[in-house]
Amino acid sequence: MTPSDEHPQVDGTFGATDETVLPMEHGDVRVLRDGPLDAPVLLLVHGSAASSRSWDALTPLLCTHRRVIRVDLPGHGGSAEPPGGDYTLPEQGRRIGAVLDRLGVEHVVAVGHSSGGYAVTALAEQRPDLVTALVLINTGPGLDAFIAPERPPFSPEQWPPTDEQIRVFARTGFREGFRVPQELVDELRGMSFHAVAATMQAATDYLRLQPLPDRLTALGRPLHVIFGELDRRWRPSSAADYRVVPGARVDFLPGAGHTPILEEPQRTAALLLASTGTPTAEAPQAT
Repeated sequence: MTPSDEHPQVDGTFGATDETVLPMEHGDVRVLRDGPLDAPVLLLVHGSAASSRSWDALTPLLCTHRRVIRVDLPGHGGSAEPPGGDYTLPEQGRRIGAVLDRLGVEHVVAVGHSSGGYAVTALAEQRPDLVTALVLINTGPGLDAFIAPERPPFSPEQWPPTDEQIRVFARTGFREGFRVPQELVDELRGMSFHAVAATMQAATDYLRLQPLPDRLTALGRPLHVIFGELDRRWRPSSAADYRVVPGARVDFLPGAGHTPILEEPQRTAALLLASTGTPTAEAPQAT
């Protein structure tokens, strides 16, 4: 029986998202699929302390042109925590690759938001046959670009956090005044403290071993970087560090913070589609 037999897909029209929990070797993985079955595949991977639902505003703008696959990382959203607590980026990449194999996907343009950019880079490092190009959205290039919070966001004693604690933690993830969607607040509260802390530590460890531009240069895959100019978690000017990657395209989004996929979905989608072969009139020029 093929994966599509086990999990029937939708007819290609947005509004009937195929949400599936796949039983995998190292725990269940939630997968969301939208768009035409025969279209090129965009893989969307969320950041730490988020889920595939962070792409909800962007997906309808993409799935008329692309087959969109969203995957919840281990311990996030509807995916189980990994046995033994292995949240390392190589393991995250391996799990994503196993899911795509299970779905019968042969090639993807891999898109990562924030630390999701490290997960798709780890996937490409392990599976260059699978990843044809990468798009990184507000993914910090190195630890020197990180804007550290004034104090640790949570402690085990405070878990699970209240809505207000989550909103205080999440506020630097958006431009000033943007209200965090309640569904994302609820999903973060449903995570364990260990899943949140271990995933963030995994990102730090990954960058400490090697900055992202060095990894991407070695990969040799087409690269598009999109960065909100008002990011309050990563120094916005650091996006220029990616220009050392041969052929890299770097676009800044004026007025957007760390999460343009929710703050500015139309402009983000226009840039993303233009760089992956579907030009749109709304796509702003690179700056």
